[in-house]
Amino acid sequence: MSMPWVVREAAQQRIAWIGGSVHHIVLDGAATDDRLAAFRSTMTGGAASPVHVHDHEDETVFVLDGAGIFWAGDQHWELGAGDTAFLPRRVPHSMLITSATADLLTVCTPGGMEAFYRAAGWDLREPVPEDWAVDMAALSAAAEACGQRVLGPPLTAGDRMPPRHLTDSSR
Repeated sequence: MSMPWVVREAAQQRIAWIGGSVHHIVLDGAATDDRLAAFRSTMTGGAASPVHVHDHEDETVFVLDGAGIFWAGDQHWELGAGDTAFLPRRVPHSMLITSATADLLTVCTPGGMEAFYRAAGWDLREPVPEDWAVDMAALSAAAEACGQRVLGPPLTAGDRMPPRHLTDSSR
């Protein structure tokens, strides 16, 4: 049974991510009886996710500040502060931060996505080694372990979702 839960900013786990970005785990499945997970992300310009698909979670991204391009299936959008993207499970998607920085709030339903961030990222309660970086091998391994699949490299501005990702996204 879920209980009311408050997480103060100072208690949020911070995870180092792609290109110097940081994810704050605001709520995880343990706090919400696996109903949802929520993340606040400070993204750096040029940070991009590989094309990937979640088999279990829907992902909703609220752009609080900054801008980016979001792809889902055969659609793409340029989003800015105040815009929201809903990225349903089993639909391949990707994103690219196009502003110098961006502040995002992401809610995944049900919970569980936090396991992926924890597996591929670096817990900032520990010093980050100088040579550490999130790479495609780490992302792919973490994705497979957490019910996701990396389908291909990040997309760049002007790209469309490759047709091969549209046909091999569902199992």
